[in-house]
Amino acid sequence: MKVLICGSAVVHEQYAIGQPLARLERIAKVERLVSEGRPPPGGTGWQWGGASGDPQERRRLIERIGDIDGLIVCHGAPYVDEEVLAAAPKLRLVGELEGDRFGNRIDVEACLARGVRVTDTTHGSSLPVAEWALGLVLISLRDAASHYRRMTAGEVFRQGHDDFGFRIGELTGRTVGLIGLGHIGRRFVELLQPFRCNILVHDPYVAKEVALAARVQLTSLDHVMGTEVVVCLAPITPRTKGMIGAREFELLRPNAVFVNVSRGAIVDSAALIARAKRGDIRVGLDVFDPEPIPADSEIRQLSNAFLTPHIAGVTAACHPRFFEFMVDEIERFFAGHETMFDLNARVLANRRGLPTP
Repeated sequence: MKVLICGSAVVHEQYAIGQPLARLERIAKVERLVSEGRPPPGGTGWQWGGASGDPQERRRLIERIGDIDGLIVCHGAPYVDEEVLAAAPKLRLVGELEGDRFGNRIDVEACLARGVRVTDTTHGSSLPVAEWALGLVLISLRDAASHYRRMTAGEVFRQGHDDFGFRIGELTGRTVGLIGLGHIGRRFVELLQPFRCNILVHDPYVAKEVALAARVQLTSLDHVMGTEVVVCLAPITPRTKGMIGAREFELLRPNAVFVNVSRGAIVDSAALIARAKRGDIRVGLDVFDPEPIPADSEIRQLSNAFLTPHIAGVTAACHPRFFEFMVDEIERFFAGHETMFDLNARVLANRRGLPTP
């Protein structure tokens, strides 16, 4: 079996390394193709997960792929379409390391029509994102942003019984509302188990069996926005962009916590600021629209908002984990087992904002 890894030098130096690479080399002959092409500006996914627009890189891939059984693509790789597939009669699996499950580097429909399995292990970064979501929830419940500002300003401050953190501070036993039950959401549910929370979820794409296994209650976005702790974990798609606006923020109860670790553009930033300025809720944000947060944005001045610069999924462990998960998939597939992280019609409908197939 031959597996070709196609991506930028960074992909080869930081992703396809270590013990996972050794595992793959035990079952396959591993070949590498360094491809530094960049997506054409304005094209599909050019800012994230877009395929190389360089015709020379594309020709190089077509020349190399003739006897390849498995293809792994990532940043810098050309688009894997019908022309590429026609040059690869032995190809049985195409894997995307970090494409946010949009399939922007792969013609998924063309692959499936040829019987080629497509998988995406972007969720290698889901673990730290879920951890930081929990961190922001705990920080917000304790009103840590306000305390930090007071302490760094030199104030002598003692917590009173009217203080938000004193009244609201504990997560244990609270009702938590999640927007999204993908890889991040399911990991976050696991992290909530010791806190014995009642968990409501809004996700029109998740199978009811998944929610049942996770022991959460599927519900509407309105019901989620009315919980004590609201956590946004949804991907940015045509359907979710601007999904949380002024009407939804009016549903937030006083003393609620709102956390967003997904994408800033899911939220109407002006509506979020207006709601936060009332001072009766606490906000924890790892993402914002636009990014970086403008220096003069009011959100920077609000003492009830704790901000981080989109760091939730950025850890040293993530890059090799993407590859580790992909090697898991390759081992499963070529051993005759089912892959776990397929790109299929349901996933693409989610990312494209289409009705559930």
